[in-house]
Amino acid sequence: MTVSLDIAAKNTNAPAVVVAELPKLIAEKPNLVGLSRDEMIPALIEAGVPERQAKMRVQQIWYWIYVRGVSEFSDMTNLSKALRGDLAERFSLDRPEIIEEQISVDGTRKWLFRFPPRGAGAPVDIETVYIPEEGRGTLCVSSQVGCTLTCTFCHTGTQRLVRNLTPEEIVMQLLVARERLGDFPDKETPPGTYVPSEGRLVTNVVMMGMGEPLYNFENVKQALLIVSDGEGLALSKRRITLSTSGHVPNIQRTGDEIGVSLAISLHAVRDDLRDELVPINKKWNLEALLDACRNYPGASNSRRITFEYVMLKGINDSLEDAVKLVKLLKGIPAKLNLIPFNPWPNSPYECSDWEQIETFAEIVNRAGYASPIRTPRGRDIFAACGQLKSESERMKKADREALETAQSVNG
Repeated sequence: MTVSLDIAAKNTNAPAVVVAELPKLIAEKPNLVGLSRDEMIPALIEAGVPERQAKMRVQQIWYWIYVRGVSEFSDMTNLSKALRGDLAERFSLDRPEIIEEQISVDGTRKWLFRFPPRGAGAPVDIETVYIPEEGRGTLCVSSQVGCTLTCTFCHTGTQRLVRNLTPEEIVMQLLVARERLGDFPDKETPPGTYVPSEGRLVTNVVMMGMGEPLYNFENVKQALLIVSDGEGLALSKRRITLSTSGHVPNIQRTGDEIGVSLAISLHAVRDDLRDELVPINKKWNLEALLDACRNYPGASNSRRITFEYVMLKGINDSLEDAVKLVKLLKGIPAKLNLIPFNPWPNSPYECSDWEQIETFAEIVNRAGYASPIRTPRGRDIFAACGQLKSESERMKKADREALETAQSVNG
């Protein structure tokens, strides 16, 4: 059953819902979610599947995981009972623990997921957000626990990096969201849930959650190739958007190796201001960033790059800033998302006045760039842009510094 947006709106005035329905997980067995087909084949052979059958078995398992959304091997009914038992002994399809599910008055949902330890590490918590609209449902997916970028207007940036998420943990956010929404075959949408009135309930994925995706390139790449696989979750690459604050070398790789839509967290039109707001600009400045955008593979007037621009009162919202923005984007097939600043505790910034935002947008529109003003969603549950922050265990200082050093070397 699919609940229309109009009907759901009448039934939802929900406070936070604490969910404690799953046991605490310990990663004792490898999870098949997030493995590529090439990785799954030797794993099955090692588990006793005859080599001549491995490719066929991978296709069958892939279908059950990503098309049917099963979380138990016993549900894979076209596999023999003995094989299902062997798989269950060797592997897992376990979901993360849902620590909390919060529902905004506007229908936005935020989940706090807890993933089990990796190696000698501790469990980690991450946040994922579902934004329903008429005709589309967007899932905002995290790529890291915490963030290294310390963008001054972003709440997530106040949480130090704990670690990168694995392909399993990235893909699992989509699987669990679809489960909760009833977006797999033969599943029902919970009554009173805001969802599109027809079609798939998760139609779009945006890598705009916690973390900088291009500092976790290989894991993000593998996850998004699984998400866009036509024989599985089958989301069009045009409906997957990766947002970066400006990791220039991996922008080209994103176009060449993943092929998804690109969004740039811009937020300033001068290097001195962007150095302050988005410190990665000190490494790759506006000129380098915009050159990478001009050369982004696949960018065209029908597939424009999105530039995100948070509106900060008295900081970056002058009419001169708008004129400069238009000049900076010359030659780039682009559209603007103007984002009213979403407040968070102890933030030093205020949102621009609405009249100022509209005037700013008008200047950009007159220059031929679409510049919709993003309607804030989920502010009451801290699910809006720039508000995500988990309460995860922090990485030991030595481990965190080692990871940051590795990122710098690879960057």
